[in-house]
Amino acid sequence: MARNARHFKILEIISDKVIETQEDLANELIAAGFNVTQATVSRDIKELGLIKISDRGRQRYVKEAGHSKRFSSNITNIYRNAVLSITSAQNLVVIKTVPGGASTVGMNIDRLDNLDVLGCVAGDDTVLVVARTSESAEEIANLLREML
Repeated sequence: MARNARHFKILEIISDKVIETQEDLANELIAAGFNVTQATVSRDIKELGLIKISDRGRQRYVKEAGHSKRFSSNITNIYRNAVLSITSAQNLVVIKTVPGGASTVGMNIDRLDNLDVLGCVAGDDTVLVVARTSESAEEIANLLREML
């Protein structure tokens, strides 16, 4: 029972506050009355499927979307704030992002499970998406633009 309550509280904390480190999360849990160690927090993060993302130049924990084909509202907001431009050329889509935003955008493109996306590579501020065909590249670019 304590584990479930702690997990629920962790999800509540990360949805309300920017939590950058395990230590920050442990301190929040202790302040909420939970007796935790760093090892417990680390295990909880893994069990809950939390991931660290870059959000406006800061790192923060969020709940991983799993295999959902839709972006969660937090990830959608991050996507909208990170993407600067989307361009297609032949079977490629090039996405320019704010510095540090490309890996999060690339991760979410991978999670779309779109069969026309052969793969994507993310740098610091650019994502390269390789599409099956020129036509599918334009469709992918339009889909990504609609998400903005």
